[in-house]
Amino acid sequence: MAETPDAGEVPVASSAIVGKSPTQISLSRLRKDRLAMVCLGVLGVIFLLAILAPVITSVMDIHERREPGSLNAAEWTDQFGYPTVGPPYYGFDPSHPLGLSPKEANDNLARLLYGIRNSLFIGFVVAVSAMAIGGTIGLAAGFSRGWLDRVLNFVIDLFLAFPFFFFAMALSPIIGMAFSQNDRGLAVASFTGLIILLIIFSWMNLARLVRGQVISLREREFILAAEVIGVPMRRVLFKELLPNLVAPLVVWFSIAVPTAIALEVALTLLGLGVSGTPTLGLLVQEARSYWETYPLYLWTPVAAVTVITLALNLLGDSVRDAFDPKTRR
Repeated sequence: MAETPDAGEVPVASSAIVGKSPTQISLSRLRKDRLAMVCLGVLGVIFLLAILAPVITSVMDIHERREPGSLNAAEWTDQFGYPTVGPPYYGFDPSHPLGLSPKEANDNLARLLYGIRNSLFIGFVVAVSAMAIGGTIGLAAGFSRGWLDRVLNFVIDLFLAFPFFFFAMALSPIIGMAFSQNDRGLAVASFTGLIILLIIFSWMNLARLVRGQVISLREREFILAAEVIGVPMRRVLFKELLPNLVAPLVVWFSIAVPTAIALEVALTLLGLGVSGTPTLGLLVQEARSYWETYPLYLWTPVAAVTVITLALNLLGDSVRDAFDPKTRR
């Protein structure tokens, strides 16, 4: 006969109950979101193509830009500048899957891979730099009281009030005149200048967000207790407050990357962005005059911009919903 437990005995669970941190719970919600997983898969493929762009172009023997002394572009284009192989007037050419560009006869697939690579680089560098600047200023402003908070708030408001596009319009001709005789220097300067410009005007909203979060956290019991027992301010800021800001920082970062990419495209289309270095914005700018006669030349970079920004934005929404269920759609 089976033994029955005594009345005074407490039954022991067959398996121990394992607790989960808020971050683990949020990541579990994110893994269950099918839309987030699809967007993550799409972005994974795009990032892999961007990282392996030099390898892919080398294996396929396609060139982002024809080097001096190589096959002359005139051998690949007709009298009107259109390519003599592939679209828009010839059949599919497996050696150039997306065709060649008019006039220069550069391979469109190679240009697209390097354009995605450079645009993603711009987006991530801007987002990381702006997060470091905005997070630090917001953390200091929110935790401090008195004159420092007022000074940092004034700085934030000053940058928010500054006209971003006017500054871009003033900077672009200065770079163009300074490097007018050096194409390589112009490409590097315009690329670097665009990144710096976007960083300067991308951190303010995050600083305000972090400041508001810190103001609400600094009156909590664990912060007051740390101050009472004499914990150094640096430890309070980076060991006590910063871990509680992971969720808003992750959400902001997931939205900041596509925003930076979209701004790069917009500025380049206005003639205020990158020159000489292939980015998605530059590819769209070069192809927009061929929208009627050579639609593939235009719609390929447009589709890439759409897919990347849409996937990043949808992933950002899913991350926000996972870390803050109260905002769930």
